[in-house]
Amino acid sequence: MQNKPIKILVVDDEWNMRNLMKMYLQRQGWLISEASDGKEAIEIIKKESFHLMILDIMMPGMDGWDVCRYVREEEENGIPILLLTARNETKDKVQGLNLGADDYLTKPFDIEELIARIHAILRRHHSSQSLENKIHIGEITILPESREVIVNNDHSVLLTPKEYDVFFLLAKHPQKAFERSDLLDKVWGYDFEGDARTVDQHIKNIREKLKKSGCTFNPIKTVWGLGYQIQRNSYER
Repeated sequence: MQNKPIKILVVDDEWNMRNLMKMYLQRQGWLISEASDGKEAIEIIKKESFHLMILDIMMPGMDGWDVCRYVREEEENGIPILLLTARNETKDKVQGLNLGADDYLTKPFDIEELIARIHAILRRHHSSQSLENKIHIGEITILPESREVIVNNDHSVLLTPKEYDVFFLLAKHPQKAFERSDLLDKVWGYDFEGDARTVDQHIKNIREKLKKSGCTFNPIKTVWGLGYQIQRNSYER
């Protein structure tokens, strides 16, 4: 399905359950990370990207509902979520789907069913990514699936991962002016110890690399006293 190994985050407060899932899922060739509670899960997804999260609902402290809500409201990567619960109640299933979960599985379950559901979610997600529209900003094209930025249909811009993340975030929300602190939180994470100069330097690098690749305009508008915004309609030269 993909060239890169599938990365899955398993979130469950029961060690035995995490270990069982990890053992069987690794046999599929998937890379498995673990979190024992909701808070730990959020800290992990701030630093790493995953193809899927398997999320137990009933956990002490920050439960699965809260994690699901956070991921859908705060994260930009749209990670698929498979919810697990010990309660077979329709209202729980409806609540999970309304929060943005992709599927729902009740404990106890057969490991074969879990694997089948994971394959189905990954197929659906991959298909939707493949159909995702390219982002066009003048002569610039952003290809979200391959994380490429191309100028004039032929010059690939060699952005670092963080430069791409900043540029893509701005391009994905063309009507929004992002504060520097907001960009720091979303791209580097809340625990990043740098300051606004980090954002400014990355914006400068993006602009310079685009110009060297043949871009004739500056696609990133400086919003004085605030931060940055993509320039979609009237280009700032």
